[in-house]
Amino acid sequence: MFRIWGRTFKNNKMIKNTTIEIDNPEMTRTHKVFKALEDICEEFDLSNPIWLDNNIDEFKRISRTRFYQDSFIEHIDFDYLDFYIIEED
Repeated sequence: MFRIWGRTFKNNKMIKNTTIEIDNPEMTRTHKVFKALEDICEEFDLSNPIWLDNNIDEFKRISRTRFYQDSFIEHIDFDYLDFYIIEED
């Protein structure tokens, strides 16, 4: 089982949150991460953010990152999207 938690925050308060579970052993870890982010953005009605270098480095180190306005093409009405793995088999 692969579970990722996505949350949006504004003024240090959680606005939305969801957990995405992916149970497909044929998918690579990278594909699971991208699929989970896509599912979270679809649920929150957002465009997919752009992975900047700092997002990639942070995610590689701690399996967690935050996407700020500079990662989104359109304007967002929150401060950041917090995205991290909470369970990985």
